[in-house]
Amino acid sequence: MKDIMGLMKQAQAMQQKLQDAQAELDTLEVDGTAGGGVVTVKVTGKGSLTSINIDPSLMNPDEKEILEDLIVAAMNDARGKADRAAQERMESLTKGLPLPPGLKLF
Repeated sequence: MKDIMGLMKQAQAMQQKLQDAQAELDTLEVDGTAGGGVVTVKVTGKGSLTSINIDPSLMNPDEKEILEDLIVAAMNDARGKADRAAQERMESLTKGLPLPPGLKLF
């Protein structure tokens, strides 16, 4: 019976840590860049876009497609960084727990 009670307490503590980590990812912001920094985007740890900065030199109607491609590349860069930050946070929370391989909690 003691084992079950201890396991329940561990589960409750882990649930609270996961909720805290989710809240932390909402406030975490990462930058993504493309084109050597002429396009930058900022996203939350959960991947929500919060800002875009475009160098004025790109404001040429003839280069519309290039600008669109750079925005996509910057978003992908930022999203990758946000995913890595979330993964690192989860690994620190679940270190030592017997979780199945490939289990994603976020």
